[in-house]
Amino acid sequence: MTSVYRDAKAQREVRRWCEGRIAEWSTPHVRGEVVTSAGVTSFVTAGPEPRDGEPGVVLLPGTNMNAALCLPLVGALARGRCVTVLDLPGQPGLSAGGRPRIRRMTWYGQWLSEALERAAPGPAVAVGHSLGGAVALASGSAQIVGRVLLSSAGITRLRVPAPLLAATVPWLLRPSVPRSTALLRRMAAPGGEVPDHLSTWMDLVARCCRTSLAPPPLPSGLLEQRRAVPALVVAGRCDPFLPPRVLGPSARRRLGAEFGVVEGAGHLLLDEAPDAVLALVEEFCATFATS
Repeated sequence: MTSVYRDAKAQREVRRWCEGRIAEWSTPHVRGEVVTSAGVTSFVTAGPEPRDGEPGVVLLPGTNMNAALCLPLVGALARGRCVTVLDLPGQPGLSAGGRPRIRRMTWYGQWLSEALERAAPGPAVAVGHSLGGAVALASGSAQIVGRVLLSSAGITRLRVPAPLLAATVPWLLRPSVPRSTALLRRMAAPGGEVPDHLSTWMDLVARCCRTSLAPPPLPSGLLEQRRAVPALVVAGRCDPFLPPRVLGPSARRRLGAEFGVVEGAGHLLLDEAPDAVLALVEEFCATFATS
């Protein structure tokens, strides 16, 4: 196993940041931990208890993200339904920091099946962003009754345009808040604003963590099995990693999924277009409403 953290001090610094942000959140919520084969998994749950047969929402953040970064969207979703956010193990946050060197997506799939059973029992719509989307696909849990995959890895290979790579290198080698902002602007749609807390967080990540690469596409046989569960794949119109012209045809061909585009957004859909994401998730979940 490889730790996402550079050392124990770095892990403590990341934990303090996340715990502080969650503690300041005004939405009523529960923060808890469950034990899985991947180690301790931290989760945050908000919103009303699901009605009989109604699925809850389980949100899976992307690379370098966690529940503490998703609170505004979670608060909006939690006005009408139960939402649980899981911190992925092996990513900066409040879950265990170790991740395997090989067969990582198989490991993540097993982890999610266990975490769902222990932290969010009952039927669930898995909403995954970027790496979180690939994790949602990697799990064959019977609890998952639908998937909303936002700028999702695991379907096709991610692109890394030269300007984005040029912003990544100085962010890693000489971290600072301005360099974090410059990198995030390359991920977002042109002219978009980058939230201050996100720039601060990414500076902390560069200083304290060993960031992971995006996973390769999942095997065709596995994606064929996932066709049995309804899925919606969404991309920002200006996503530099997964442009709609690439992700859309792959999602339809390999997963048999519906595909949607969010105008005026890039890869950071949870921050750039929270209202659009909220509407898409609500519309998707409404198809499971009980009579």
